[in-house]
Amino acid sequence: MVSPIDITPPATSHGDSDSTCESGYASATSDNGGFAEIYFTRPHLKYLNKQLSQLEPQDILKWCLISLPGLFQTTAFGLTGLVTIDMLSKIAIDNKSLPPLIFLDTLHHFPETLALVDRVTAKYPQPLHVYKPAGCETAADFTAQHGERFWDVDDERYDWVAKVEPAERAYAELGVKAVLTGRRRSQGGKRGDLDVLEITEAGLIKVNPLANWTFAQVQAYVREHDVPYNELLDRGYKSIGDWHSTQPIREGEDERAGRWRGKDKTECGIHNKRSRYAQFLMEQERLREREELQGRGERVEVKA
Repeated sequence: MVSPIDITPPATSHGDSDSTCESGYASATSDNGGFAEIYFTRPHLKYLNKQLSQLEPQDILKWCLISLPGLFQTTAFGLTGLVTIDMLSKIAIDNKSLPPLIFLDTLHHFPETLALVDRVTAKYPQPLHVYKPAGCETAADFTAQHGERFWDVDDERYDWVAKVEPAERAYAELGVKAVLTGRRRSQGGKRGDLDVLEITEAGLIKVNPLANWTFAQVQAYVREHDVPYNELLDRGYKSIGDWHSTQPIREGEDERAGRWRGKDKTECGIHNKRSRYAQFLMEQERLREREELQGRGERVEVKA
């Protein structure tokens, strides 16, 4: 990563006796001195992860609230995300300091999930931002635009359209710099070696405050604190996503074994490195920009 904060001290003369003269170091209210955006170096990130991994989730969340500007919580209202919401409601100084929620409505959630969203927003004060696939308000809109069973036709493009693009749009429009997620190591798959603190290729900070907790610990917290949860959990589901790619799990299976059953897939794209389709779209955008610039050059030559 690039270097941490770069502070340029203001130029002052030694003979300046003005009582309002600054100390020579830039501060948050300083008129002089330039702040670069804050980044984590690799050694700093490693150090923070070592320290944070020894803390309880509530203490990790307290650290986030005082350390990370532009903090939001992305959630599909799974059990871990719900525990995070409840913890935040108990430790935040006031409602204004609560990280807003971002919910990606793929238009293919279970009815039970959508009913849970209403129960959660009625109980907790965190503001909720809902993002849907571009140009779609209903499942019928989605089918009309992308065709029947798009998730079976091209699952990578489906993930991009239904989840990744809406997430990136949310981050850009809301000014998101850091997000809280509900991922845990005990969920298995690619999450088995999960760190508490991560930085994406795009520079987004991801915090997994319950990374060290097991499903049993999460479930115990939910029961103890009367946290609302998805009714599907009482029917054998443990990880719940879209209705077309989620099934109950069998005894002894990983929590996410019911997601995309039968496919070599454990993540939807939001928590993966850029998918092949995302890379293709980026290349297409670069090509379009080049063609546009070339077209402008041709028109200038004609006018000349």
